[in-house]
Amino acid sequence: MTPKELSDIRRKLKVLNYATEIGNAAAACRHFGISGETFYKWKRAYARDGERALINSKPCPQNPKLRTPAHIEEKILYLRRTYHLGQQPIAWYLLRYHDIKISPGAVYNVLKRNDLNRLPQNAKRSKRVQLWQRYEKKVPGHHIQVDVKFLNFTDKSGRRVRRYQYTAIDDATRIRALKVYERHNQENSISFVNYFVGKFPFRIHTIRTDHGHEFQARFHWHVEDLGINHTYIRVRTPRLNGKVERSHRTDKEEFYQLLSYTDDVDLNEKLAEWESFYNYFRPHRSLEGKTPYEVLRNKLQLDINQPR
Repeated sequence: MTPKELSDIRRKLKVLNYATEIGNAAAACRHFGISGETFYKWKRAYARDGERALINSKPCPQNPKLRTPAHIEEKILYLRRTYHLGQQPIAWYLLRYHDIKISPGAVYNVLKRNDLNRLPQNAKRSKRVQLWQRYEKKVPGHHIQVDVKFLNFTDKSGRRVRRYQYTAIDDATRIRALKVYERHNQENSISFVNYFVGKFPFRIHTIRTDHGHEFQARFHWHVEDLGINHTYIRVRTPRLNGKVERSHRTDKEEFYQLLSYTDDVDLNEKLAEWESFYNYFRPHRSLEGKTPYEVLRNKLQLDINQPR
């Protein structure tokens, strides 16, 4: 007898014995929060067949005819293992690139059946009450959020290696630019600004950062000399740069969990591949399944078609 079956028997016997002790079935039902119908069903089963009758019956077997076809299930598992996409992005991806229409719930059932419904490093997160209103700029380049993600690796000799991922994300379209440096200082921050200013296909109005030492006076005046505004978020309010913070979580779940770092790995080369996938191919949940560059194209078309 399994521990689950023993638990079923003990729980139901506790209810039946309590009703016998107090001599009042209705009071016992109220005490344990069950219906009278359920109580008498257990009582009759116990009197007829003994303790084994108190074991919960197994659920109905699945109907293989209703299961997701094997070729679709194979694609779902590939996307999960290769890119760590969630159930909704997987459904969007299959519809967009394979013309396969499947619900997020069906995707979840496939993941759960194959024990892939939870990613390796995902910890349980308690629900928080949101006390602020999320915003979104309408014009590409109006606000660029910039931040640094600390990366910890172990090389072949077992020595700890730290690298720094600089990230810039456009508030309106979620287009990103990524680059890894061995140090985070103002010199590398300036280098990164020059990199994404030349890379983004739109004019940048404002760059927003936190108060880190890598974004101080030299960096600030370099940005201003480029004709771009530089603003700081309020101290201890990372939510004001929430889009870049959230994108770092995506990097952890969908990129770095899949990366095996050794000394011979070119992090910037790998990161460039991930950046391209993120910007051009990955369905984005907050963009209703569109990619960042699709959103940019739509916004530019709307701007061109608006009457002057």
